[in-house]
Amino acid sequence: MKARLLEKTVYALLIASSAIAILTTIGIVLSLLFETLRFFDQVSLSDFFFGLQWSPQTALRADQIGSSGSFGIVPLLAGTGLISAIALTVAGPIGLLAAIYLAEYASASVRSVIKPIMEILAGIPTVVYGFFAALALSPLLRRAGEAGGLDISSESALAAGIAMGIMIIPLISSISEDVISAVPQSLREGSYGLGATQGETIRKVVLVAALPGIVGGMLLGTSRALGETMIVVMAAGLSAKLTANPLDAVTTVTVQIVALLTGDQEFDSAKTLSAFALGLTLLVLTLIMNMVAVHVVNAYRERYE
Repeated sequence: MKARLLEKTVYALLIASSAIAILTTIGIVLSLLFETLRFFDQVSLSDFFFGLQWSPQTALRADQIGSSGSFGIVPLLAGTGLISAIALTVAGPIGLLAAIYLAEYASASVRSVIKPIMEILAGIPTVVYGFFAALALSPLLRRAGEAGGLDISSESALAAGIAMGIMIIPLISSISEDVISAVPQSLREGSYGLGATQGETIRKVVLVAALPGIVGGMLLGTSRALGETMIVVMAAGLSAKLTANPLDAVTTVTVQIVALLTGDQEFDSAKTLSAFALGLTLLVLTLIMNMVAVHVVNAYRERYE
């Protein structure tokens, strides 16, 4: 009798925990949605999603200069995509190669040293990476650019992307290493029995079997890059510029959300309400990215099986 009561209690706790998670998600979405609808009462959808200029400095009174702002999200999406792409270009290959080395080549003693160091790197606060990008990486890139005849801004997407890539290397590497280590040893032995080398086994058997988990690690790294703020503020600046040049200063969606909601704000103005529209847009884009990643994972999993 006590066992059944305990089982029902645990079951009820599990249901309650699941309900809290679902209701919290719904609450977040609805809070963003309602404020976003208020924003679109003042700014048209076409101006927001297709506008090429972001300048939300609206006046607080009608008699002030600059009573109308520009709320085009395209420059912010371009900056977010540019910095995230640079970060993944840095972190993806390095993180995956480090994971392959730790899982397939490194001895137990080497792994026991490298793995904790990488975990420490993952625990460094993002503001430290921001200082590193602003005080060390940006001047280094600027001097290198001057030596090569390139004009690199003191705040650039390249510096922010490299620093962000260094930040997410441990995340991608740790997840990928765990997934690769979880591949059954029988698959490796079967490949060796057919005459394959270790490199061929890793490329054609181990990585294929571990691909869903590796894609999941890349996805988590991408989500971390999309939501990062401090590094962008310190290394890339606040300039909402529509450019594909990584040497220019840019900004991201999350940085603008922070800037719009900092200090005393009137929640009836388009300037403040635009932060909720930016947040909802970023949420939808992240959801679409997750759906694409799941589709890719399922396709490769079915092909392998």
